[in-house]
Amino acid sequence: MIVGGGVMGASIAFHLAEAGVRRIVVVERGELAGGSSGKPIGGVRAQFSDPLNIELGQRSLRAFRDFPDRPGADIGLRTVGYLFLLTSAGQAAEFADSVRTQNALGVPSRMIGPAEAWALCPYLSTEGLVAAAYSPDDGHARPAHVVRGYARAAARAGAVLATHTSVVGMDTAGDRVTVVHTDRGSVTCSAVVCAAGAWSARIGSMVGVELPVRPLRRQLAFTVPLLPAAPRIPFTIDFTSSAYFHNSDDGLLFGLADPTQWEGFDTTWTPEWLDLFRAVARRRAPALAELATAGGWAGLYEVTPDHNALIGRCTSPVNFLYATGFSGHGFLQAPAVGEIVRDLYLGRTPCVDVTPLGADRFRTGTRSRPEAHVV
Repeated sequence: MIVGGGVMGASIAFHLAEAGVRRIVVVERGELAGGSSGKPIGGVRAQFSDPLNIELGQRSLRAFRDFPDRPGADIGLRTVGYLFLLTSAGQAAEFADSVRTQNALGVPSRMIGPAEAWALCPYLSTEGLVAAAYSPDDGHARPAHVVRGYARAAARAGAVLATHTSVVGMDTAGDRVTVVHTDRGSVTCSAVVCAAGAWSARIGSMVGVELPVRPLRRQLAFTVPLLPAAPRIPFTIDFTSSAYFHNSDDGLLFGLADPTQWEGFDTTWTPEWLDLFRAVARRRAPALAELATAGGWAGLYEVTPDHNALIGRCTSPVNFLYATGFSGHGFLQAPAVGEIVRDLYLGRTPCVDVTPLGADRFRTGTRSRPEAHVV
């Protein structure tokens, strides 16, 4: 059984079904992609600072490019690049080091100057801009389309997708989970995969597994249709503030991580949040500051203490696996993680060594290197 019908649960279901695993049940408390995976547009990239996350991003980028053939769906992939704007010598040095690591692993990222950054994104003001990091292979796609593509392929292979079904408890015998209880009945299972996103801590606690995941609201907004049309620009991020913007249909999408946001499951969109973005835009991209907006969206990040994912198989219960806590990077890593969880379930050696991402790292003190927390 897979708990969670977002992009992670759907990817895992697809990869297991493709490998010939039968009797797959995906349990989702609402609609498929009803949580954070339902966000309008998600960034996809391999620009990270550590080799493990670079590999997850790079492998997933290849899968997104191949998605029309496997599993077979249009996901609205736009390979427009990712552009990180840097405003200090320290940031530039840190990103230059990351670019060297990325290049060694085959990622075509590079450091560029303010003039080239402006050429890529004419909305920018170069005042105070020291440098930028850019990779042309990155971009954005439609998370809900990815979920539906994976889910439909898994269903064709026999997987059962149980929506509007909540897990309320689990039974164990010895060192194994044996039964999952839902509000619509109980299911005997050979294994459980927790892909419940922000709700994962509750799922883990049902079998005595600590999954340190906290819910944190993130908000975004859409401009009204723009005339003349917006130029094709990279997914652009002001690293200092976390403010970002990129193309979205016939306008632009704005986002920013509110540093004062409290933890919790509230997903109410609050228009006054836009004041934070506009304050940054007046300095970094002045033309965006006064653009009219046509609504927005709020969802939940599933945050861990070090902003890195939790991926692995428990030692007890031995048939409890987890893929959660992606801290904003779940969508872009979902294809690779689906492969990895498939291999962990089947007892194979995964394509990427995710041992450093085990949930016990917080208990044993063997933490993975913290990743800079950006969109």
